Amino acid sequence: MIKFVLMVNRQGQTRLSRYYDPVELNRRTLLENHVVHCCLSRRKDQCSFVDYKDFKLVYRQYAALYIVVGVTDNENELSVYELVHNFVEVLDKYFSRVSELDIMFNLDRVHIILDEMIQNGHVVETNKSRVLAPLTALDKMADG
Repeated sequence: MIKFVLMVNRQGQTRLSRYYDPVELNRRTLLENHVVHCCLSRRKDQCSFVDYKDFKLVYRQYAALYIVVGVTDNENELSVYELVHNFVEVLDKYFSRVSELDIMFNLDRVHIILDEMIQNGHVVETNKSRVLAPLTALDKMADG
């Protein structure tokens, strides 16, 4: 099961966070700081899977952004790694080469995309067209 998804920049600033397990607000800040430090301090030649406390971290870097996913021990790390890549491909398709600014100024749309892919910590959809269908419908309603 997926516990959380974080998107952070190289400076460690959180751009997106979604928790699927309840975590108190003050503990979230501490958790994010430790997790981000753990991932950002690793070298490029090191593995993208990290054991952290009672769960695993799966992270992937895209330009200046890191996407970090916390998963339970019984989750397949490679499938989560591919899910992260699929998420970025969907963002690229919607935003035409997604950037950190796209995420900052369209956070609601990024959350919609993430919610279409993951619900209650479980992957429910990976097809790009089906993931983008609600946003396409919203965009059509806004235009016309």
